[in-house]
Amino acid sequence: MPEARPARTNRCSLQRALWLGLACLMAAMPVRAGEERLPVKVVIATMFERGEVTGDVPGELQLWVERLHLDKSLAFPLGQQDLFMNDDGVMAVLLGGGIANATASVMALGLDPRFDLSKTYWLIAGIAGGDPADISLGSAAWARHVVDGDLLYEIDGREIPDHWPYGMVPLGASEPADDPEDIKTGWTVDTISFSLNEQLVDWAYSISKDIQLADSEGIAAYRDMYAGYAQAQRPPFVTIGDTLSASTYWHGELFNRWANDWVKLYAGADASFVTSNMEDSGTLTSLRRLGRTGRVDTDRVLVLRTVSNYTMPPPGKTAQWSRTAPFPDNGLPSLEAAFVVGNTVVQALLADWPRNQKRLPQAKSDE
Repeated sequence: MPEARPARTNRCSLQRALWLGLACLMAAMPVRAGEERLPVKVVIATMFERGEVTGDVPGELQLWVERLHLDKSLAFPLGQQDLFMNDDGVMAVLLGGGIANATASVMALGLDPRFDLSKTYWLIAGIAGGDPADISLGSAAWARHVVDGDLLYEIDGREIPDHWPYGMVPLGASEPADDPEDIKTGWTVDTISFSLNEQLVDWAYSISKDIQLADSEGIAAYRDMYAGYAQAQRPPFVTIGDTLSASTYWHGELFNRWANDWVKLYAGADASFVTSNMEDSGTLTSLRRLGRTGRVDTDRVLVLRTVSNYTMPPPGKTAQWSRTAPFPDNGLPSLEAAFVVGNTVVQALLADWPRNQKRLPQAKSDE
C-alpha cells in the first residue's frame, strides 16, 4: 500500500465537496417566475476557435454560427464562450480543448436551469487526426465507440522491455495487451469506453455517406506522400470509424499501433480506431452522468470527427517531421467537412422534428 498523504487527501476531499456543492446549487437554481426552460433541439459541441466567433479564419465553431445564423448570444460564464442559438432550436457550444475542459463545459451546460435538454440531440463535431490505414485528409468519420487513451500505465519508450511493442499498459495489467481477455483480471474505471446508439449512428451515416466532400490541392499533394496506404490517398469521403480520446497529443507509427490495439481492447473486436481526438471521452463522461438524472438522453449523441492531419508520418519521414508539419491548407478542408456532413444531419433532425422528438430516426433500409 502506498504511504498515506493526509494533506493531499484533505485537499482532494475539499475540492470534491466544492464541486458537488456547485453542482447541487446549479441543479437547484429555480427558473424565474413565469419562465419555462427553453427546449433545445440540437446542441452542436465544438472544441476550439481560432480568434473571433465570426468574420476571421474559422475554427470549429465559426462556420456553425455564421451559416446557421446562430444570432442569439447567451451568457455562459461556466463555459469557454457564450452560447449561440437560433430560432430553430439549434445551439452551439465551445467546450475548450482537452478532456478536462470538455468535461467541465458539458456538465455546466447540462445543469444550466435555463434549458430543457431532455429531448436534445448532441452532435460533437470537430477535427481530428486520422489513421492513414483507414481514412484520408478532409474525410469524415461517424464513431460508434469513443475510447479514452489517458487512463493507463506508461513507461518511457527508452525504458520498455525489448519484447514490448510500446510502453502503454492497461490499468491493472503487467504488460501491453491487445485482447480484451487480458484486462478482465485487472482494475479499471468506467470512463474508458463509451458505445453510442448504433441505430442513430447508422442513420446519420446513411444520409451523409454519399456527400461529395471538397478536395483541394494542398491535401491532395500531402496525401500523395502516403504510398502504400490506399485509404490515405483517396479524395475525402464519409465513413464510420471509432475515435480515441486523449489530452496528450500523441503521434507516430508506434503510437498508432497502440491506438489500434487500445480501441479494440476496450471497445471490442468490432471496433476500429480511425480518428484521434483530445476531448470526447470527457464529453461522454459528463453526458453519461447527466443521463442518469434524465437531464439528457445519451441515446441521442453523435460524434463526428473530420481529418485535418494523419496520426503517423508518411514513408520516409520521421514522426518529429510529421508532428511539426503544418496542417495541409491550414485544416480548412476538415472544418468544412465537419459543417457539411454534420449539418446534413442537423437539418434532417429539424425537418421531421415532431417525429424525431419522440423517437430516434432510422436508416431507411432498417424501416
